[in-house]
Amino acid sequence: MANFKGHALPGSFFLLFGLWWSVKYPLQYLSQKVNKKSHRAYCFQRVDAIEGGIKIFFSLTGMLAEQFVPDGPHLYLYSGEKHDWVKLMNWQHTTMYLFYGLSGVVDVFTFFSQLVPQGLDRLMLAVAVFVEGCLFYYHVLHRPMLDQHIHSLLLITIFAGAGSILLEVFLRGNIVLEMFRALLTIVQGTWFWQIGVVLFQPWGGPVWDENDHSNIMFLTMCFFWHWAAAVAILAVNFSLAYCCLQRLHRGSGEPYISLGLRQQKGDSSSQAAFLNGSDEE
Repeated sequence: MANFKGHALPGSFFLLFGLWWSVKYPLQYLSQKVNKKSHRAYCFQRVDAIEGGIKIFFSLTGMLAEQFVPDGPHLYLYSGEKHDWVKLMNWQHTTMYLFYGLSGVVDVFTFFSQLVPQGLDRLMLAVAVFVEGCLFYYHVLHRPMLDQHIHSLLLITIFAGAGSILLEVFLRGNIVLEMFRALLTIVQGTWFWQIGVVLFQPWGGPVWDENDHSNIMFLTMCFFWHWAAAVAILAVNFSLAYCCLQRLHRGSGEPYISLGLRQQKGDSSSQAAFLNGSDEE
């Protein structure tokens, strides 16, 4: 949909997933630091499967919205009467949602079947993000300068995300890559909203001059403000996850991440006993 809703809808999907990942992966990482029980790993695997189901639902919602809005193509790709393509922009968005839906299907199969190779879920997600980037690259060719620039900034997060997720195929469970994926997904979601606001002014206001270079300079700066806000969100969520897990472990009578200190105390007491024994001899 070439309107504000067409950008706000995928932006909301990406933002929700990015915020969730910014909470999920710190919890997973910090809980494994303390206790590497198999049932906890199984719980997080179930969460991955639920994520896949949500991804399928969001994708179907997006595909139906792109096809069956009042001015949508309604599953018509080519018009025989006009001898022309029908709403290719909507079809491109539908294709993007299709690959994210396939990624969700692989997520679900990865949980339920042992035959699915490990890492295939990350590979399919990387493919989906790469397809999104390719679609958007050719989405804005021969468009006004401001339109091209604001979408090209989005391509930075998309292709960076595809490369980062591809690394996760081989470095699974790497907290740095997982948090970087959450960061890029948050930025992608907020920037979709930014694109909709700039190009379509949903709440009114003056129209942006698409040929003014100052607007391009401002939007480039604004793009990295989105990055800074996403970094702050990750820092806050990681700190909250740490504090919550620490409080839970204190409530159970087990100090959180203090094994090294206890070991050092044990070592010092044993050394003192050994020295005392030597003095007595």
